[in-house]
Amino acid sequence: MALWQNCPLCSNTNPELTEGSRMIRRASTYDSETRTEMRGGNGDVVIEHFWKKDELKGKTRLCAKLTLAPGASIGLHDHVDEEEIFIVLRGQAKIQDGAETAVVNVGDTILTGDGSGHAVESVGTDPLEMVALIVQY
Repeated sequence: MALWQNCPLCSNTNPELTEGSRMIRRASTYDSETRTEMRGGNGDVVIEHFWKKDELKGKTRLCAKLTLAPGASIGLHDHVDEEEIFIVLRGQAKIQDGAETAVVNVGDTILTGDGSGHAVESVGTDPLEMVALIVQY
């Protein structure tokens, strides 16, 4: 018997999960929004929500993919009583993390929290795509 057949959230008749599954969300079904001049930055930030806060049991405020066109940015802002993790999937970014500024590339990760602030600017020729997780304490 396949493992999926014992899962109460999965279809018991088909290894392909049903569209109503609470475990898998297809990329074509993500809720998406565009924020202009996010946190005082430049241009647009497209946010594709993998999961929204009210769908998760943990203290996760954001679980999404962010896309910034070259030159777009998210302005400087603080993370009090929470941490934000970025995982760079595509493009290149200039990150201001407190007093430090660094360029990050595909595969790099960024952690900001404990009251610290950060800003992000897409500086490459390709759009910047990052997974963003905000976890509250």
